[in-house]
Amino acid sequence: MEIAGIIGILVIVGIAVVVVVVVLLILLLFARSWIKVARADEALVISGRKQKVQLAVLGADGSSRDEMSESPVTVIVNGKSLVNPITQRHEIISLRSRQVSLNAEAQSLDSVTLNVDGVAIVKIGSDPLLVRRAAERFASQDTAIEQFTTEQLEGALRGIVATLSVVELMRERKKFSDQIAADVSQELAEQGLILDSFQIKGITDKVGYIQSLGAPEIQAKRQSAEISQTNADRAINQKNIANQEANLVEQTALDTNTANANAGIGRARAEAEQAENLAREQAQQAVLQQQAENRQAQLDADVKRVADAQRYEAETRAQAELYTRERAAEAAAIEQVKQAEARTRIAEQQAQADKARADGEAAAAVASATGEADALRSKAEAEAHARRLQAAAEAEAIRATGDARAAALEAEAKAIASNQDAFLSQRVLEVLPSIMAEFAKGYGAIGNVSIIGSSGEDGASSVVGADSAKALRSVFDSVHSATGLDLAGIIQGQAVGRGIGEGVAAAAPPAPRTPAPTSPPPPAPPASAAE
Repeated sequence: MEIAGIIGILVIVGIAVVVVVVVLLILLLFARSWIKVARADEALVISGRKQKVQLAVLGADGSSRDEMSESPVTVIVNGKSLVNPITQRHEIISLRSRQVSLNAEAQSLDSVTLNVDGVAIVKIGSDPLLVRRAAERFASQDTAIEQFTTEQLEGALRGIVATLSVVELMRERKKFSDQIAADVSQELAEQGLILDSFQIKGITDKVGYIQSLGAPEIQAKRQSAEISQTNADRAINQKNIANQEANLVEQTALDTNTANANAGIGRARAEAEQAENLAREQAQQAVLQQQAENRQAQLDADVKRVADAQRYEAETRAQAELYTRERAAEAAAIEQVKQAEARTRIAEQQAQADKARADGEAAAAVASATGEADALRSKAEAEAHARRLQAAAEAEAIRATGDARAAALEAEAKAIASNQDAFLSQRVLEVLPSIMAEFAKGYGAIGNVSIIGSSGEDGASSVVGADSAKALRSVFDSVHSATGLDLAGIIQGQAVGRGIGEGVAAAAPPAPRTPAPTSPPPPAPPASAAE
């Protein structure tokens, strides 16, 4: 029972909930159909509901006063309201802006037919009075607003164009637009409309009158522009000419300076090259002078070295010969002493052998042998002393000869140093035989010589001799031009000097000749000889 009661209660509760939900849905549908809401750009117009409005009433004296009256239409802007669909009717009127374009043909004050293009922005006013007026006229025909506005604007535009000239229309377009808006605004307000803006897009004509109005000005401006352009071009050309002249002057100055600089550089370079060549020549002369001095010093050193070597050789030879002779004398004396001593020993032996024979004979023999030994010893010593003196004399003679030859070489070196030409002449004469030998080889290589046209008596020999003499003379001339030496004079002077020297040598007595030793000892150094 309890379970059945609980189930019954639950059923009743469920039915109640369903009923409530259904009732709520019905109420919601009722409210949805009765409550009307206008959007932000819309106005709700309810017919069948009265609304008190304030109206402006003009008095007889022209003054206005506000009176309250009831209107059979209720206007709600941007709001909501409860509308009884049985006894009332509602309309939604849009308050959005509408763009209206117009193209009107009108005749101006100066009888010119013009085409005027304009654009206007209109809308239904937000004021309830304006909405009520627009609802009374355009509630069922919303598109009639654009047509009505276009007609009103075209009419006002034609009326205003007829009062103005083309020039005024073109110059005072803003004033023209404001005048049209002022004339049309009142009429539109009577219809519940508001003119937000009105602009003239363009004014044209079919005959080109407007374009011709600006032709003189355009031509004048074009002419002025051309004149200005010509003047500008002329000024530019003058400026370019002036710049070119200045550039030419500067270029001429630059070329002149460059030429002067190049000339100065050339002169400086030439002077530098001349100074360099002069310095090079001076350096070469200094080098040649130094080489000549070095050659002279080398020559002096060579001559002195030769003289010293020859003097040393002579002294060495003299000392060697002296030593050899002294050794030979000492050896001979020693040999004789040895022989005497041997004979003495033999005699003593004989004396001792014969001692037995007789004391007298022994004494006599001893005395005789002793005297003979003393004599031999004295003779050997005398011969050794004589040979020593002879060796010393010969060594002194050789030393004197070496000193004389060294003095002669030193004198010759001094003479060569003081007279280099003579030395060169001597050297040239030394190589002259080889030169002549080489010269003669040319004739030696010739097999046969044929001479044609010779008128001499000697024939080929005279021609060859003449050619040889000419060739030799050309050699002498070449040597003279190259070195300044006169070979012919040198040869002549040498021949004369040699003849004089041979004559003097023949008149002088011959020098004594000493036989050379067979086995000379090794030469002693110069320091030992001096000691």
